[in-house]
Amino acid sequence: MSIPNIITLGRIILVPVIVWAIVSSQMEIAFAIFVIAGVSDAVDGFLAKRFNMTSELGALLDPLADKALLVSIYVALGIWGAVPRWIVILVVSRDIMIVSAVIVSWLFDKPVEMKPLMVSKLNTVAQVAFAALVLASLGFGFQPHPYDLILMGLVTIFTLGSVSLYLVEWVRHMSTIEAR
Repeated sequence: MSIPNIITLGRIILVPVIVWAIVSSQMEIAFAIFVIAGVSDAVDGFLAKRFNMTSELGALLDPLADKALLVSIYVALGIWGAVPRWIVILVVSRDIMIVSAVIVSWLFDKPVEMKPLMVSKLNTVAQVAFAALVLASLGFGFQPHPYDLILMGLVTIFTLGSVSLYLVEWVRHMSTIEAR
């Protein structure tokens, strides 16, 4: 268990805390935890790469922590009414489709290598920026217009682009399975 992995586990532990903060209308706390989670993500990535502490566990835990945090925040903000439900459905559905595709690949004993695509990295940046803007505007009482609409548009475009490219690659990969 390396220091980056411990930091990543800490980020996973923050997920229920940030959800509690959102549903309890403690938006300043939610925003602060979100910032802490973001900084911890950067720190664990830096430590893992700089000091050669990368591990298979870390390679699995880090994206899991990121997805758990983002999906939980989007669902909580959607329930709270701070973001449109359609964007929550879009963000969550993308992750469900990708995880389902990976599971199906494993079940067919044809594991697919999941390399992050540039559009997915842009998607993550847009999702993080939109969530941060919403949390900050709720916590500090300012109107996020028109930046919220711009970021929501980017989240939509990058989410649709990302899931489309992943599914095309997955279908190509799975089409090599021979019929029995």
